[in-house]
Amino acid sequence: MKTPAELRLALEAARRDAGELGNHAIDEYLAGRVTRRELLRHASVMGLSGLLVAAGGGALLVPRTARAQGASGANATIRVAQLMPAGAINPLTVSDASGAGLLTQTGEFLVDDDSEHLALKPSLALSWQPNDKGDVWTFKLRQNVKFHDGQPFTAKDVAATFDRLADPASGSAALSVFKGVLSKGGTQVVDDHTVAFHLDAPNGNFPYYVSSDNYNAVMLPANFSGNYEASFVGTGPFKLEKYTPKVGASFVRNPDYWGEKALPERVQFSFYADQQAQILALQGRQADVMVAFTIQGGAGIVNNPSFKVIGVKSSAHRQVHMRNDLAPFTDKRVRQALALVINRDVMVRGLFHGRAELGNDSPFAPVFPSTDTAIPQRKLDLAKAKQLLAQAGHPNGFDVTLTTEKFMEIPDLAVVIQNAAKAIGVNTSLKVESQELYYGAGTPGKSDWLDSPLGITDYGHRGVPNVFLSAPLTSSGTWNAAHFKNPQYDALVAQFVGALGIAQQKKISGQIQTLLLDETPVVIPYFFDQLIATRKTVNGVRFSALQQLYFDRATLTA
Repeated sequence: MKTPAELRLALEAARRDAGELGNHAIDEYLAGRVTRRELLRHASVMGLSGLLVAAGGGALLVPRTARAQGASGANATIRVAQLMPAGAINPLTVSDASGAGLLTQTGEFLVDDDSEHLALKPSLALSWQPNDKGDVWTFKLRQNVKFHDGQPFTAKDVAATFDRLADPASGSAALSVFKGVLSKGGTQVVDDHTVAFHLDAPNGNFPYYVSSDNYNAVMLPANFSGNYEASFVGTGPFKLEKYTPKVGASFVRNPDYWGEKALPERVQFSFYADQQAQILALQGRQADVMVAFTIQGGAGIVNNPSFKVIGVKSSAHRQVHMRNDLAPFTDKRVRQALALVINRDVMVRGLFHGRAELGNDSPFAPVFPSTDTAIPQRKLDLAKAKQLLAQAGHPNGFDVTLTTEKFMEIPDLAVVIQNAAKAIGVNTSLKVESQELYYGAGTPGKSDWLDSPLGITDYGHRGVPNVFLSAPLTSSGTWNAAHFKNPQYDALVAQFVGALGIAQQKKISGQIQTLLLDETPVVIPYFFDQLIATRKTVNGVRFSALQQLYFDRATLTA
């Protein structure tokens, strides 16, 4: 770690090659308006390698495959207890954490999102750079990379992959990410190892859209024609051995991998219906790693020295949506009242044993450098909640059905909200469904998620708030279960997305956070840490806040 004086000298020396954006970031840091962490984040997003090294973040430039190998426990089979994937495994359509975790066993991304540092580092792309406006981003690709079927990886594969993901006719789950950002045809081949993304509008965080932060964006061959489960074709350190739907999957070391070869000989996944079954597998020595571990029901693991519980801070959260177009939630005072009956401190302690951060009813999580932390925190206030309900014409409360999914701690959260709402006369009936029924086809009229007057939906981690801001809350957002339509909000989100600097993003985020606290289309009570559990004999497992697991450096000792 550099001393303040050394850091200042290093940053001044980096100015020559930092460009206008880099020099602005340096000025903001030296003026005390951004932190060193925020400076590192900005440098990684903008692909400013010289500035990143000067600021002391050179380690972020090293791809995960270039780390030193461990000497012991190699050539093992790592056994993983995984929740049952919600549907077919296809990079185009996967939308659940279990499916996304399987994709990363064989697939790779242009860029890796480093959850530990909340920054980006090279993977299949070596560097990236925006134009001055931020609406064209150029990526330089790694050479001498091959897919598992022997085809070379080139810019044509990148263009074809993102054309599929951005095609409205493809059924792509990534349309919620790319809508208004990248259109089909916008990814253009410059040469075999250079690709340029011509965006629909300026976007200061675009590299996150093509990173592991967007789990649909694994690179596929240009001639990929479907039936992914038969091949799991990719460029990664493991390749498919066997996949059996509803049973499990196994992956073996790829001997032709472009980087350092994987340490384990095999990674074997077994699918389980729920967390308790996963825990039993871990305790019964049928598994070495458990994915999507939650504190609820996991005391036998947390308090057992034979196991390790490892966590990373994340932006993962739950959104309690209220249909802004259906009474009584057409009145924002009713929405505010429901938000005020929630004791967030108790939720963090009770549901997560402290492994979470308070939410403030906007998608700006504490882990985001762009979050304006000066915005006052909403707290429990029953008197104010009752007053607001009375002003809205509901002095005795009302009856409503809360619809949600059976997933992790969400049923417990539903009960907490049900009990809290009783204090202001709101009688809540619970309807807890399977994820398949809750999400349905993901379209209005076919999905309880998008049609219920009051519901709770799970949102996994993202490295930047852009998708959280647009898909669930803009007027045309594809995940807008609250049916929230606010032109001022839409305009602010467009400004935030187009902002290239952290300082400008933070200024706009404060306005967005204030607006959402007033309108309260959704309640976001907390942002929770992502956890995995392993046997104490397992080391070297890397995992992301999106629950993507990487086993190429994993070892297992007796």
